Amino acid sequence: MIKLDQFLKFLGIASTGGQAKWMIVDGEVEVNGILETRRGRKLVDDDLVTIGGQTFQVGEIISKSTDS
Repeated sequence: MIKLDQFLKFLGIASTGGQAKWMIVDGEVEVNGILETRRGRKLVDDDLVTIGGQTFQVGEIISKSTDS
């Protein structure tokens, strides 16, 4: 499990936690097709996070980083 703001930092979309917070609060992020404004939202492997027209499956991203 990973929090939404941490996931954005992990992806490199946000360089800081503050930047991730504002992206979320400003309504730039969807989780499973629904606008999400809680930066502490806990994500699970099957969740889909969409930002800037790109969609990322949490489990695929996390597993790729642990495979390398």
